[in-house]
Amino acid sequence: MKTKTLLLATILVACTTITSWSQNDYPGKPPAVSPMPMKPEMTEIWEPEVKVITPGKKLGDAPSDAIILFDGKSLDQWVSQKDATKPAPWKIVNNEFMEVVPGSGGIQTKMKFGDCQLHIEFSAPDSVFSAGQGRGNSGVFFQNRYELQVLDSYNNRTYRNGQAGSIYKDHAPLVNAMRSPLEWNTFDVIYTAPRFKADGSLDAPARMTVLHNGVVVQNNSVINGLTYYVGLHNYPSAHGEDVISLQDHDNKTQFRNIWIRKL
Repeated sequence: MKTKTLLLATILVACTTITSWSQNDYPGKPPAVSPMPMKPEMTEIWEPEVKVITPGKKLGDAPSDAIILFDGKSLDQWVSQKDATKPAPWKIVNNEFMEVVPGSGGIQTKMKFGDCQLHIEFSAPDSVFSAGQGRGNSGVFFQNRYELQVLDSYNNRTYRNGQAGSIYKDHAPLVNAMRSPLEWNTFDVIYTAPRFKADGSLDAPARMTVLHNGVVVQNNSVINGLTYYVGLHNYPSAHGEDVISLQDHDNKTQFRNIWIRKL
């Protein structure tokens, strides 16, 4: 009798264990006890409150949290790329735009940036000279290394990864959205800086999204390294925030309304 009682008890424990294991370890099986019903407020995040800024009055105007790099009146935010102790050598025209002084060298910001949103407007020289890379050539360099190409690509054929809106010799623009030399163009850029590991090796490459005159021409494009004129692009060394620079390519390219937001 004792043996039968012990056997029944053992079978009962085994069955209970199997039932418990099957309920807990098989996903999708209804639990023995239903969880608390979800309520809308369980997925609402209230704090911290999102920062309020004032957007520009019209498209292209700087929002209230932007850093104004050029407003048409002063080059105080810029210095010479040849000698950062000297003022920017380009000229201001009509208190409206700056113009490259060919041969004077590029200019760079006094401040350094990493991840950012940049708005910049540019125009090719009013008179068309030369062709290909010789027309309205300049460039916007992020962290002083990665070039977004500025060029007069209006009815002007050149290599596709070197025309306006290209990440120079890296990614061609999705489309050619260039306006004529007598009109102004806009670049609106979201730039994500590269990340490096503690040993200096690359962890994540830089990325860039670009709207050229309101048209997407780079869609979160991966930048494969320094945008060399000659040779394959790469990341030779780790670096942090650095200046935004504009190129002197011996063309009288013009710039205005430049502002930036750190991200």
